[in-house]
Amino acid sequence: MHPIPHPNGVITYAFDNLTDLPVSAHVSTRHGGVSPAPWTSLNFSVSRGDEPARVTANFARFCVAVGVEPAQPVRTHQVHGTAVAKVDREDAGSRQSGTDALITDAVGLPLFLVFADCTPILLYDSRQHSLGVCHAGWRGTVNGAAASTLWAMQAAYNTDPADVWVGIGPSIGPASYEVGEEVFQMAQAKLPGPDRFFTFPNGPDASPYFDLWQANAAQLIEAGIPPTQIEIAGIDTAQNTADFFSHRAEKGACGLFGMLAWLTPTESEPVNSNQ
Repeated sequence: MHPIPHPNGVITYAFDNLTDLPVSAHVSTRHGGVSPAPWTSLNFSVSRGDEPARVTANFARFCVAVGVEPAQPVRTHQVHGTAVAKVDREDAGSRQSGTDALITDAVGLPLFLVFADCTPILLYDSRQHSLGVCHAGWRGTVNGAAASTLWAMQAAYNTDPADVWVGIGPSIGPASYEVGEEVFQMAQAKLPGPDRFFTFPNGPDASPYFDLWQANAAQLIEAGIPPTQIEIAGIDTAQNTADFFSHRAEKGACGLFGMLAWLTPTESEPVNSNQ
C-alpha cells in the first residue's frame, strides 16, 4: 500500500496491486478529522463516545477527499459474523444490518466498512467487474468471512477465483496479536493447518500470537485465488497508532477508521451520472 495525502488534510492508503485496475479503494488513517482526543481525529464511530456531529463531519471530509458524495456509500451494522449483503444502486446510502461484508457489480456504488484492529479485505473480480469488501476480526477469520465473501461473489456474479485480486489492509499484526485459549481452540477446530498461523514468542506455555493476515490469505488461496494476486499491506495497527486506531493498543479509547471502495467505469461502460 501507499499513502495519499489529500488537500483537506485527510491521508488515505491505497493498494498497489489495484493501481491499473478499474476499481478505487481508500483506507483512511486517523488524520484530517475534527474529533478531539481520544478519537483524534478522523473517527467514524458514534458508539465510542464521540459526538455524532463530529463523526458526520469526519465522514464527509473523508468522502470529499476521495471524490465520493457522502450520501452515496452503503454501510453496515457489523457483528463479527460471516453474512454477506449483495447491494445495488438502489441501496446507495443504506445501512445493511447484521453483515460484515458487501458485494456489488454496480459501477460507482461505494462500499464502506469500519475497523480498529480487525482486517479489511477487498476482493475485485477483474473479469466480471464486481467487488467485495469484508471485515474480519478473529471470529470472522476463523469462521471463514473472507471465503464467504468470495463464495457470495461466485453465486451472484459467476466469479472465477483465478480472476480475483485481493487487498488485505492495515490491521493488528502477528507480532502484536496475543490471543487466549478460546481463540486458539476455535482456530484449531475450524482452520485447515491452523498451527501455521500461530507463534509462541514467549515460550510454548505462554499465550499464542495469531497471524490474521496469513490466515485470511490462506483461505483465499485455498479457494483458488493466485497468491501473486494477493497484496498484504503488512501495516500493524497496534504498532502504528500515530496513523491508525487500535482497539488493543489504545485499550478501547479510540475511534474507528474505514475502507471505502467502488468500481470505476471500464472502457466499455458509461460513467454513472449519479456520481
